[in-house]
Amino acid sequence: MTADRTFSFEFFPPKTTEGAQKLRQVRSELAALKPKFFSVTFGAGGSTRDGTLTTVAEIAAEGHVAAPHLSCMGSSRAEVRDILAHYRALGIHRVVALRGDMPSGVGPSGFGELRYASELVQFIRAETADWFHIEVAAYPEIHPQARSSDEDLKHFIAKMRAGANSAITQYFFNPDAYFRFVDEVRAAGVEGPIVPGIMPIMNYTQLARFSDACGAEIPRWIKQRLASFGDDQASIRAFGLDVVTALCERLLAGGAPGLHFYTLNQAPAAVEIWRRLSL
Repeated sequence: MTADRTFSFEFFPPKTTEGAQKLRQVRSELAALKPKFFSVTFGAGGSTRDGTLTTVAEIAAEGHVAAPHLSCMGSSRAEVRDILAHYRALGIHRVVALRGDMPSGVGPSGFGELRYASELVQFIRAETADWFHIEVAAYPEIHPQARSSDEDLKHFIAKMRAGANSAITQYFFNPDAYFRFVDEVRAAGVEGPIVPGIMPIMNYTQLARFSDACGAEIPRWIKQRLASFGDDQASIRAFGLDVVTALCERLLAGGAPGLHFYTLNQAPAAVEIWRRLSL
């Protein structure tokens, strides 16, 4: 593995005892690949706060590097300060700072004291100096709520200049979107690694639902091929492995500083892509 590249895996907090046990097995399989860190998501409005804290504590206790997601939406400065203190007590040195989403049905009054990810990054730096390596989100295909690509780029640059160390992108299947985004960021004079987020293709219906929600485009040729397989899950997985491996190869060959896998708490696809890439 190239020393200066960052490879990592993302989990979501399990909701059941069985899910927690399964995630421990998944983590064990992926830990054998020696990733830089495991990130753990934080639900809309902090809805998985306790689950995130528990999962992060387990990962840290196992001796792995954990990078909890931290969303400011719906939280007060005091609540964010408490969470940061908890992570410092656990020896956590990495966080993924996000604006996050509000749970459905909550109006503007519930947004919280920190409205944007750039404000959250600034707050973390003011409270903890350089204790945390701060990751932020990037959207090569533009954030679904952004009014324009220029506005989206401006928000990303603000996050980096507020004190973020590096970024992880939303997943995508068009590498040109990623390379163009990086070029635009560099042209604005902003440095810092921008690591591509990778979504293994395991289930077409699930992928289509996620992509509609987050604004990630599934190219027509991929969508048509996946639809043509119907309920043939073996063919979907085989085709998905080929497509995503080729995407990763193109990204790494083009200078991407690593890969961040959205595992959906499953190991096989990520492990196979890893093997094919000879990482």
